[in-house]
Amino acid sequence: MHEDGLRGARILIVDDQMYNISLLERILQRAGFSAFTSTTDPTEVERLLCDSAPDIVLLDLHMPKMDGLQVMRMIREREGPEGYLPVLVLTADMTPETKQQVLQAGANDFLTKPYDRIEVILRINNLLKTRMLHLQLQKHNLTLEQRVHERTEELQQAKVEILQLLGRASEYRDDMTGSHTQRVGALAAQLAERLDCSPRWVEMIRMAAPLHDIGKIGIPDALLLKPGRFEPDEFERMKAHTQIGASILEGSGFDVLKMAQSIALYHHEKWNGTGYPFGLRGDAIPQEARIVAIADFFDALTHERPYKRAWSREEALAEVVVQRGVHFDPRIVDVFVALSRDGSWSGMNFIQ
Repeated sequence: MHEDGLRGARILIVDDQMYNISLLERILQRAGFSAFTSTTDPTEVERLLCDSAPDIVLLDLHMPKMDGLQVMRMIREREGPEGYLPVLVLTADMTPETKQQVLQAGANDFLTKPYDRIEVILRINNLLKTRMLHLQLQKHNLTLEQRVHERTEELQQAKVEILQLLGRASEYRDDMTGSHTQRVGALAAQLAERLDCSPRWVEMIRMAAPLHDIGKIGIPDALLLKPGRFEPDEFERMKAHTQIGASILEGSGFDVLKMAQSIALYHHEKWNGTGYPFGLRGDAIPQEARIVAIADFFDALTHERPYKRAWSREEALAEVVVQRGVHFDPRIVDVFVALSRDGSWSGMNFIQ
């Protein structure tokens, strides 16, 4: 950095002797500096730090009211560990004890009285160069942090979009809009919120729930789109979509995909142990799967598919209540019913 680039630096001079201030100002002016502020009252320093935002402080050590050590401690406390405001101490007392105290208080360098003009400018220049490099580094770090933040947001958005696309792909053959998966995700998230799950967990289930039927990718169209009830052997083949989905999602290090794998595998388990694929009972079924089971069941009943008519919302809600403690977790059913009655989910404000 060329020294001419430092001449616009802001300098604060603190000395209780006006003669010393005048001398330093003349030295600084001859060297090309012009942006300096001075005071003979050290109690004004805190205000001047705010008003003039100096790049360096020239500080006398021995002053009435508030000595240089106290002023330095105030400056360092104000600047914090990330700041770098150089302090050049002005003193005729250069005993080893004084040097130690000054350095401990946070001084960056010393100027001994009487002043040598060349030494004054060299020391100020050196400290200002360090100050400017520090500011450049701070600016660079802020830029990097912003880029990292933007990149993280981009990656998060990409992850969300990929999850949405995967969910849509799983429904494409019997729900070309993919709306079912998003409705299930939205309702599952509201149920999780009502169950006092953490905000992070709520957001995870919102993103993971749409993948509950991703295993349908491995089911033939003739079976998936068959109107009416399945024959026993067909139903056994259809059950495989839970394990197919879990296989597709297994091995991921992302928590959302781990949850999605659990939902895909267990969302057809039933509270009373008569579900599939493993016949799990009660709390042995992961909570995320128990939540999605109700959201999926209700949405599937209330929307038309190639192989079934749409039930009314009243009919579907009544069936959910019938399945309390049979198919579904009783506590989640109670939360579901309360959610439907207070109309806080836009898709369920049908109960008067």
